[in-house]
Amino acid sequence: MSPKEKESIPYPEQPCSAEEMKALDCPNLYLNREISWLDFNARVLEVAEDSHLPLLEQLKFLAIFHNNLDEFFMVRVANILRQYSSGAAPSSPDRLSPTRQLAEIRRRALVLLARAQGLWRKKLASQLADRNVRVVRYRQLSEKQRRFLDGYFKNEIYPILTPQAIDPGHPFPTISNTCINFIIQLRSRDGMNRFARLKCPNNLSRFIFVPQNKEAKNYASLGFDSNARGDDILLLEDLIAEYLPSLFPGNTVVCAGKFRITRNTDVEIEEDEADDLLEAVKDLVDQRRFGDVVRLEIGNSMARELSAFLTEHLGLRPFQVYRVKGPLAFSELIALYGLDRPRLKLSPLHAGVPGAFQEGDIYAHLQKKDVLVYHPYESFTPVLDFLRRSSEDPGVVAIKQTVYRVGNDSPVVKALIEARRRGKQVTAVVELKARFDEERNITWAEEMEKEGVNVVYGLVGMKIHAKLCLVVRREAGGVTRYVHIGTGNYNPSTAKMYTDMGLFTANPAICADVTDLFNVMTGYAQRDAYRELLVSPVSMRTSLLDLIRREITLHQQHGNGEIIFKCNQLVDKEIIRALYSASMAGVRVRLQIRGICCLRPGVPGVSENIAATSIVGRFLEHPRVYWFNANGEGRLYIGSADIMPRNLDRRIEVLTPVLDPDLRSFLRNEVLETHLRDNVQAWRLESDATYRRLKPGKDENVVNSQDIMIRRYGR
Repeated sequence: MSPKEKESIPYPEQPCSAEEMKALDCPNLYLNREISWLDFNARVLEVAEDSHLPLLEQLKFLAIFHNNLDEFFMVRVANILRQYSSGAAPSSPDRLSPTRQLAEIRRRALVLLARAQGLWRKKLASQLADRNVRVVRYRQLSEKQRRFLDGYFKNEIYPILTPQAIDPGHPFPTISNTCINFIIQLRSRDGMNRFARLKCPNNLSRFIFVPQNKEAKNYASLGFDSNARGDDILLLEDLIAEYLPSLFPGNTVVCAGKFRITRNTDVEIEEDEADDLLEAVKDLVDQRRFGDVVRLEIGNSMARELSAFLTEHLGLRPFQVYRVKGPLAFSELIALYGLDRPRLKLSPLHAGVPGAFQEGDIYAHLQKKDVLVYHPYESFTPVLDFLRRSSEDPGVVAIKQTVYRVGNDSPVVKALIEARRRGKQVTAVVELKARFDEERNITWAEEMEKEGVNVVYGLVGMKIHAKLCLVVRREAGGVTRYVHIGTGNYNPSTAKMYTDMGLFTANPAICADVTDLFNVMTGYAQRDAYRELLVSPVSMRTSLLDLIRREITLHQQHGNGEIIFKCNQLVDKEIIRALYSASMAGVRVRLQIRGICCLRPGVPGVSENIAATSIVGRFLEHPRVYWFNANGEGRLYIGSADIMPRNLDRRIEVLTPVLDPDLRSFLRNEVLETHLRDNVQAWRLESDATYRRLKPGKDENVVNSQDIMIRRYGR
């Protein structure tokens, strides 16, 4: 965003007293989480606007921007609308009312959407067309192409379409979430005005590849083809729009327009009242499709009569309506990234495998030394191999695994099933409430149960977000335990796109902690403390606060206090206040928060010793790493938890210490330091709550942290 645009959207300030400032309770010290999230998505959009990136990479980031915005409306805006409708008082530390938040969200969203739509319409679409990736409108097709599409529509699409009348005998239909629809105004032969709705079928490819210089062999060849070259790409809804009159014989189409609604998907389960959590989550998935409408998107050319008709029947207010210039559901255009156009993408990353996993006996290696893997610079294969080997190893007697977002065709689930078939005790703690992955997790849970895996659905009222794998092995010296603790999901697909870390260890204290935690998750065990792990909701909050206070004390004694947090979100007021106290005591605090950061750095007398940056680059920064200098002793934790109330109070989360001095030194001095010095993919959060993209100065070295990691791990 340009400086002028930033100046046009000042951060909303709240009045506060000197007493509130002294008590660190002034609302201006806490940035609004929704506005901060929009700032994060603005950084994603700025990457999409980077003309130095290959074109399909720009398109990918633009699609991610739109997908992020969809989820933001479905979850966060839906929640604020609920507060607005109920007349709830401000509840967040920044004290912005729901009304003020909704106004700010719309104002900022409109600016971002104008940029995003302009980027596609004025730049990317034509630049891609110049490189033979042509997304065209129907009117741009030749007569020959149109004649062929005439047969395609009549034979392949027309039979599937179901127009729905809207009149006293046919009430306004229920519109499913995020699908593309037409609203059509008709005039009958007797002069009556009528309305109808038509849903674009979502079981057909949205992308129709139409040959330019040769005819397709059959209609099926018009579907998505990642190797198609020299074809025009027509969106399904644009083809349907041309044939709307054929669906309403005896009527004249007065006007028509495309629309899409976003519904509230943040549906809560009354777990304490559910007899069967699995059935309750199945019901939730069904409810989500038809939650309250949060946003209505309409084509920019839609007539006012049609938009008014939709607004009235959907019961919406004007601020919930967004006109769109360009394709609706733009996030789906990320499928075009799958085109076979290597010159329009960054060079693929060839991730290596750590030497410890090439030596043969990983168990013997872990008895001597911990192993850290850093994805995607290092392959996710070692994690999968660890599970596969354990499922096949005759010495392994038990495997326990958390399942949160493992993806489709999951090798993790297959390994657990194979282990059970080989007679091992296998337990899978499946988090059914992983948002937007519920259906997939239900499928995996049912499949594992059929194979005899002991499937546990977690705890009432609490998500299990920890990333844990425990292997129990009978060896010559007795039963030994091995553990993998990760910062990200056990998903080989996202492990190629997200940066994440995983620690393999046979440390007896850590393994005993993981064993105890699994007993908490699967049974009635209760624990008030753990040996080495920080576990929420039991000990993580208090431990982090104690570590911050200890750093303050040690700094007052030795003057070398330093705290570094690298995570996805920093929201929790109590932790932020503690970081403010550390800054006021002179401790150097460096934060790298990818997404939401509610702390305001650089406030005189409060946060002058705090610097906050955010990296948005080729890979999604996802590790959670927490460093405390501790007078040179060095305490470093990695794990699954961000600094948010939900992570600290309402989830099972784990942070593990990195006890190996070499690994700890590597993470502090090479990984964290490199990322904190990034001046290519980093934005700095200023004291006025704006983000400024960093650029290397004339005498500065260029530091692109992700490129440096690619080179370091390059094979």
